[in-house]
Order: sequence, then structure tokens, then C-alpha cells
Amino acid sequence: MAAIKTTLNDANVEDFITSFAETEQKRKDGFELLKIMRDYTGFEAKMWGASMIGFGAYHYKSERSNREGEWPLVGFSPRKAAISLYVYMATPEHESLLGELGKFKMGKGCIYVNKLSDINIDVLEKMMGETIKRLKEKFPDKG
Repeated sequence: MAAIKTTLNDANVEDFITSFAETEQKRKDGFELLKIMRDYTGFEAKMWGASMIGFGAYHYKSERSNREGEWPLVGFSPRKAAISLYVYMATPEHESLLGELGKFKMGKGCIYVNKLSDINIDVLEKMMGETIKRLKEKFPDKG
């Protein structure tokens, strides 16, 4: 089985945003998301892999593949095409919040936004809360 590439590391989050975000808007939004997620979750931002910023962590065990590891509770990445938000678990609560979120596209495991001003931050915070709650219920040993 291949090793998991997206693991917690000691890279500097602020340096990452400054160098990785390709536009001034992405950098501004990256630093704003850093503040929003840190303030909401109470966790310090940490780098996961080469390009993901995560808050908190939980230990998961896959029911399908026997794979297990650590993963952030919520996170984001200021990617070139769009900002990736890792705050979604497809719960009924999340589904109802999507209609209030604003302008976004869905990915397989995340939400893509072009800029932070396209979405409702209060709804984003509700989505983070729901994600954290569900993950702590499903994986109670850490988080």
C-alpha cells in the first residue's frame, strides 16, 4: 500500500501562503481564512503535505481499505484555480447549508471558491462546526 503523502509537517504556514498563493487576492484570502479558521476552531494552523493547511486532527480508520492515519478536522488550500475548503462531509446539515453558502463548486471531498467574498462566512463557520462535531462523533479517540 502506498504511503500517505498528506501528513502533518513543520513547514511555516504563513511562508506557504505567501509563496504558494499566486495572486494578491489569493494571499489576502488565505490569510483571512487562516484567521477565520483559527478563531473558530481554537486550533493553530499546521501544514499537511505540501499544500494543505489544517486545524486540529483526528485519527481515522477506513472501513473499506484498512488504511488509517491522521487528518485535519478542517482546512484549506489557496490553489491556483480556486481555494479548496475542506469543511464538508455530505451530512443532511451540510446539504442544507450549501444553499446558503454562496458561489462555489463541489469537488469530490471539498468545496472550491474563487474568492472568499463569494461565500457567506457565517455559513462557512456553521459547516466547520458540523464537520468537527461529526468527526469527533465518528472518531472519538482524538480531535
